[in-house]
Amino acid sequence: MIKRFLLFVLIASQSFLVFSQAEEILPPDFIKTIVFKGGTNQAQLPVLRLGQPFSLEFDALNGNEEDFYYKIEHFDFDWKPSQLVKGEYLQGVDNVRILNYLNSQNTFQIYSHYDLAIPNIQTKGLTKSGNYMITIFDDYGEVMFSRKFMIVENVVNVGVQPKRTRNFETIETKQIVNVKINTSNINLNNPLETVKIKIIQNNNLKTAITDLKPQFLTGQELIYRYDNKASFWAGNEYLFFESKNERAATIGIQFIDLKDLYHTYLFKQIPRYNRPYTWNPDINGNFLINAIDVDNVDTDADYTMVHFTLLADEMPDKDVHVYGNFNNFEVENMTRMVYNREANQYETILKLKQGFYNYKFVTVDLDGNLNEGDISGNFWQTENNYKVLVYYRDLGARFDRLIGFGEADSERITN
Repeated sequence: MIKRFLLFVLIASQSFLVFSQAEEILPPDFIKTIVFKGGTNQAQLPVLRLGQPFSLEFDALNGNEEDFYYKIEHFDFDWKPSQLVKGEYLQGVDNVRILNYLNSQNTFQIYSHYDLAIPNIQTKGLTKSGNYMITIFDDYGEVMFSRKFMIVENVVNVGVQPKRTRNFETIETKQIVNVKINTSNINLNNPLETVKIKIIQNNNLKTAITDLKPQFLTGQELIYRYDNKASFWAGNEYLFFESKNERAATIGIQFIDLKDLYHTYLFKQIPRYNRPYTWNPDINGNFLINAIDVDNVDTDADYTMVHFTLLADEMPDKDVHVYGNFNNFEVENMTRMVYNREANQYETILKLKQGFYNYKFVTVDLDGNLNEGDISGNFWQTENNYKVLVYYRDLGARFDRLIGFGEADSERITN
């Protein structure tokens, strides 16, 4: 009886693992600056054209010159494993060692910079569109981290139009996204069931809106004009700083001190939710690695200890975090700020590579709910980037194709 019960538990747990949604795994503290590069994009949401070369780069700060390996897996629209076997979507092999790495030069922080380029000698390329996950692991098979990326085949044209919400209760704080899909290049069977879209604000998959069905079918167009279902909190422009010169205070930096590493002290910030909106151009939470007077930023840019400070009263029922794409918009122990009661301020220190960084302060309540506007505020005028992914699974098909991609920003938002 006990054996049967244990067998049932084992089968149930395996079924849960097979059919549960894939989640990205956070890297350990010594893995930093994970960047996807495709074309001219750096540190953006990796949406790549079918056949486009790309690379995944990261730094290991332990100085051990470790061997790292990678595997690539295909997923359906909802990030559950697809029915495809590896040979159907991957030309060549994976589960092999990353060959390209270089050690840092003339830096206080020693590190090794790893560069995985696809295609390469082992992995010739990816042959199917859709959702993918790349996983990096070490010699012992321990997973270091994983990252999602998407490959699109441009079959349909996607029009994206951000607008102010029509809901008077949130008209000052939210934005909506209207979508129009032109299907003249493909015959879509039963699009109400076979077509799915995903709307992404500022390259952040964690806040994406999904499961919207077309409201209107007009000849060769699918039209989505939802209000509440396709609405996002507008947020506020990101704060930013630039540490490309580690010896001098530049944009957003108050002063610099040299200890074991350079320490970069940012200007102290205050909550902005109760202040008027101010236009301030940003890169929507992203970051760019940059350093002056170096030959190669991959290996010559140094790491600095960046000090973040928020002047605010203590919020005992909430945690305050530093938030941005520097760690893939993750809320983790590393980004949590500690309250200094003597100075009446929240403080934390992050080790970041030289560059230009966007960030904001967010709160997380006792139930784990993230609120991006609690400290920064939500203003309908905020410039946000919106991307729309269009997936299609034909009748009888075994996987979800990613057949279209469109994007727009809300800089010139209309009613």
